[in-house]
Amino acid sequence: MSDEIHHKCGIALIRLLKPLEYYQLKYGSWKYGLQKLYLLMEKQRNRGQDGAGLVSLKLDAAPGKKYFSRLRSSKSDAINDIFKSVYGNFKKAERKYPHSTEDANWAKSNLPFAGELYLGHLRYGTFGSNSSDNLHPVMRQNNWKTRNLVIAGNFNLTNVDELFNRLLELGQSPKDFTDTVTILEKVGHFLDKENQLLFDDFKSKGYTNKDITDLISDKLDVGKILAEASKSWDGGYAIAGMMGHGDAFVLRDPWGIRPAFYYHDDEIAIVASERPVIQTVMDLKADQIHELEPGNAIVIKKNGTILHPQVREPFERRSCSFERIYFSRGSDRSIYNERKKLGRLLVPMIIEAIDGDTQHTVFSFIPNTAESAFYGMVAGIEDQMIKDKISRIRGFKGEMDDEELAAIISERPRVEKVAIKDIKLRTFISQDKGRKDLVNHVYDITYGTIKRGVDNLVIIDDSIVRGTTLRESIIKILDRLGPRRIVVVSSSPQIRYPDCYGIDMARLGDFIAFQAAIALLKDHGKEHVINEVYKKSVAQKHEPKENIINYVKDIYKPFTAVQISDKIAQLLTTTGISAEIKIVYQSIENLHEAIPNDLGDWYFTGDYPTPGGNKVVNTSFINYIEGINSRAY
Repeated sequence: MSDEIHHKCGIALIRLLKPLEYYQLKYGSWKYGLQKLYLLMEKQRNRGQDGAGLVSLKLDAAPGKKYFSRLRSSKSDAINDIFKSVYGNFKKAERKYPHSTEDANWAKSNLPFAGELYLGHLRYGTFGSNSSDNLHPVMRQNNWKTRNLVIAGNFNLTNVDELFNRLLELGQSPKDFTDTVTILEKVGHFLDKENQLLFDDFKSKGYTNKDITDLISDKLDVGKILAEASKSWDGGYAIAGMMGHGDAFVLRDPWGIRPAFYYHDDEIAIVASERPVIQTVMDLKADQIHELEPGNAIVIKKNGTILHPQVREPFERRSCSFERIYFSRGSDRSIYNERKKLGRLLVPMIIEAIDGDTQHTVFSFIPNTAESAFYGMVAGIEDQMIKDKISRIRGFKGEMDDEELAAIISERPRVEKVAIKDIKLRTFISQDKGRKDLVNHVYDITYGTIKRGVDNLVIIDDSIVRGTTLRESIIKILDRLGPRRIVVVSSSPQIRYPDCYGIDMARLGDFIAFQAAIALLKDHGKEHVINEVYKKSVAQKHEPKENIINYVKDIYKPFTAVQISDKIAQLLTTTGISAEIKIVYQSIENLHEAIPNDLGDWYFTGDYPTPGGNKVVNTSFINYIEGINSRAY
């Protein structure tokens, strides 16, 4: 993707279902679970590079012994930083107690992170700083094991203000105004409540306090706790957690917005944000890994029993299509095929954009995530060229000699690797005064691939969000090659509305499609539309989220998608560009044809799955008009 947009995280949970010595004997190390967690986190690095966290739990730890161990890091190489620290402690112990660290029972009694339950998290910070205080997993501590709570998640809630006020009504005083703290305290409240109900019941039956502790551990209804806690959550979430006595869970939102997948056998249970990472780490077939259904949880009890309670009544499935287009690893077989189809479906619009002149067109892609769509696009171009060859051969009058026939048959798409992502300049120049000039060099080009003044250049990206890198860098460097026309193709539709469920796309004014629509309204003397949308938005500002209407759709209504694309092309054409610039976007219809099972398209259509989405877009538009440069939720 040319524009960097950030995702709200990845999770990895592992529960070993056998004693540690089992893995020592079978796999040669009691660190089996820890090693698998490292691989799960490393292979989900794409989901978060602002920080990482790890927590482990020892089951049945003796009183007075620490049973939770936690590390979090906001360093640039956070995963390695965490595991280097963990294994560094192991090495120190080995020097002090030679050979003891290889004994599973000794390790469990004496070493941090020698446990049966692990939870890892990777963060992309869409809110707050990247200090370790903002990293998951987060903890709610208590002397009762069954009241201790740890959570980590991939989520955004749109109604934190409502939930915060409800916590105040309960008499709580949350330490921060964030969805992370709100979720932690909400689950924690009902965890406390369930503990108290069970305690009172067992106490009335004559059990001792010590006996009651074990009974609560066994009888705690995690599904019920999650159902009570999540009643009013508006947003997308895949939330993982554990209690101090050993129960663990992962809960997915009822719309299926955020992803979660799981696998378990008699040795291990695993949950992660993506299917292929489990498949690779455990050497499994794709159909052995299951998707956690929307509104459901997977609960792993301390005794190893695995439950699948329905926590919330599922709504219409609106899982995030951007997961399929961009965020998730392309090694998933379904995602790979979907991305190829997105590229193939663009071919008719591409042919139109180059006036059917495939002989004088070079096809390429913006590295690296658009590569799969590129393969589909090229396959579609090949099919179109075959049809053209057949037509030309059939229409040939008179005899065709071998040379003429060979010339037609040998025609194929001209494919080149034109753009090369050179170096990661952004990591250290984001605040530099010379950033704009330096960004011009984020990408490099392959010289000699284009016939100057003759060839078109078609280059595919998986999305065009802000258009900043295209305008400031990519189009300028591609223009150096001297193409007659540059056609920038997006395998996804125009991004017109903010996301509020876990992707860093919160400000309307950032979107090049929105900028183009506003410019068109002004060009056509329709500024009154902007004013009317603003008045309507302000009028419903304090309405309950369920009553809010997305009037921002009216900004786009007067124009076709092609008109907006043409205006985007104008906005991206800066002084000094010689080539004609064209922009081609995917259609909504093609998006759903290519990705039929993941229909979350609110950033394209404005059709939000939850009421909070309309509240966010309403606030975002007001912020834009009033010049408030902040997130809308």
